[in-house]
Formats: sequence, structure tokens, C-alpha cells
Amino acid sequence: MAFAIVVNGRHIDIEMSGDTPLLWALREGVGLTGTKFGCGKGLCGACTVHIDDRPVRSCSFNLSDVGKSKVTTIEGLGAQGARLQQAWIAEQVPQCGYCQSGMIMAAAALIARNPKPTDDDIAGNITNLCRCGTYVRVRRAIRRATAT
Repeated sequence: MAFAIVVNGRHIDIEMSGDTPLLWALREGVGLTGTKFGCGKGLCGACTVHIDDRPVRSCSFNLSDVGKSKVTTIEGLGAQGARLQQAWIAEQVPQCGYCQSGMIMAAAALIARNPKPTDDDIAGNITNLCRCGTYVRVRRAIRRATAT
């Protein structure tokens, strides 16, 4: 089936089954590999993207459900993503790095809704899993990215 979707501001025609998870449509159909496969059940958050500016676990979101919504991946995050990435580096968040794109996407969505999140806000909204346990560094990086 053919789908016309908007990814990172670009109109893309993609030929895949409607029940294909958005994760695989992005990685295999569009060639955007920054979004990672983690658990395949929407639990870990490695696959987090934005659908109309809200965080969504793309491994459990079907391509057919995108419709006219705008999809943003880590590759299309822009200036906010750059600020978060700089904070991530400054706080030495990445260890293995596998969860990082999903973490940054979740953090960007939180900051867009709440420019000055508290530690409780961060804990309540960043539910992504990190196998390396860098949660304290993630919290510091989010605080750094929002400090000004």
C-alpha cells in the first residue's frame, strides 16, 4: 500500500503495509536510522519519535495511523535537539548510546511543553529505559539544556 507522510518537514511517499510499525517504515522505507529498535513493545522508548510534537513509541505505532500528522525523528529535531545534544555531551550522558536518540526525543517533547521542568517533572515524563543507568546524568543534561 502507498502512504504519503510528512517526516522532518519532507513529504514522503512510502510503499509498505499499513500495519508496518512506524519504526520500520522510518528505518527501512525512509532510511532514517537514528530511531532505534529496543524492545518492540513500546516499553523501553529507544524508538521515540514525535507525532505532531508529542512523543510516541514508534515500534507500536502503525504506519497507517500517521495520516496527516507530522513525524519528527532525531534527525529532524533541529536547534532544540542540538542544545540537548550539547548538554548530553557536557554531562557525559551517553554510555553505550543505544537509548540516547529516544531519550533526547522524550526530553525535547517535555521541554516543549514545560521549558523549566523540575526533577519530578523529568522523572514523571522521561520513562525511557537506559541499560547503562545514566538517569542522573540525563536529569542533569535536561536541566543544563533548559538553564538560561
